[in-house]
Amino acid sequence: MTLLFIGGSGVISAAAAELAVARGHTLTVLNRGQSTLRAVPAAAEVLTVDVRDPAAVRAALGDRTFDVVVDFVAFTPEHVRADIAQFAGRTGQYVFISSASAYQKPPAALPVRDSTPLRNPFWQYSRDKIACEDVLLEAYREQGFPVTIIRPSHTYDRTQIALLGGWTDIHRMRTGQPVVVHGDGTSLWTLTHSTDFAKALVGLFGRSQAVGDSFTITSNEYLPWDAIYAEFARAAGAPAPQIVHVASDAMAAENPDWSGPLLGDRSHSVIFDNSKVAALVPDFVCTTPVALGFREVIDWFDAHPEQQVVDEAVNATLDRLVAAHSTL
Repeated sequence: MTLLFIGGSGVISAAAAELAVARGHTLTVLNRGQSTLRAVPAAAEVLTVDVRDPAAVRAALGDRTFDVVVDFVAFTPEHVRADIAQFAGRTGQYVFISSASAYQKPPAALPVRDSTPLRNPFWQYSRDKIACEDVLLEAYREQGFPVTIIRPSHTYDRTQIALLGGWTDIHRMRTGQPVVVHGDGTSLWTLTHSTDFAKALVGLFGRSQAVGDSFTITSNEYLPWDAIYAEFARAAGAPAPQIVHVASDAMAAENPDWSGPLLGDRSHSVIFDNSKVAALVPDFVCTTPVALGFREVIDWFDAHPEQQVVDEAVNATLDRLVAAHSTL
């Protein structure tokens, strides 16, 4: 198949690009520029263009058509409206990467299913993704625009530390300093390795049954947040972490940048039902558990010391939270 990726060097898109090329698909990637962390496969065609400039995109693509177009970097209704105008009649399937954070928060029932209502009053990012879905589904109903909606949850690769403080949290654990975990540390969280996510995503390409529909793609493994920090400590060769539990509201008040990700996502338990995508993609099996994935992450950071950046502002915020809430 001929594929067009809008964005191709992110956590999700890079893994999907690698797998798509490995499976023999012809891939073109529209990118503003190459990532310094993830390379587009050598076999892919790369067009460097501002994806927010419709005229530049038209000039770069000419009258070409594609079996599948995937937009990894559409975040607002304006972005997807531009895609509809650009690709209507030029692709057999348009894949929109939405977000599992769009599902009802807090969830009324677990597991979260593809049919779970979409509502997130806590995070504008999630509300924008919902609005994008609304625009695309209307285009499907009214015009036959061939959309497939994908909702990933927390997907990571070797360059991503899946903790709120990033490398700062790893540094604190390695140096014996306390780390802060939201709530009481027992809320359940699902982490998905990008190579596992790619199996389901690429497996949906060209599937007529997927057009007009939406799919959750996550791992079936879930852990409480205390255990996630403990797994990272083990991977980093650090002692068992000294955990200070702090209410999510208090953390968000101390650092407003954490408000959306915490109150709109991480503070709620999420377990997902992936049976719908698995029915269409039988070879979708997650083979990278967090214990293995986290070791891969730490190995990568240890091999790239320039990436071991302690965020002094975040570190100071964590110190203040520990001082105010620690019972250690």
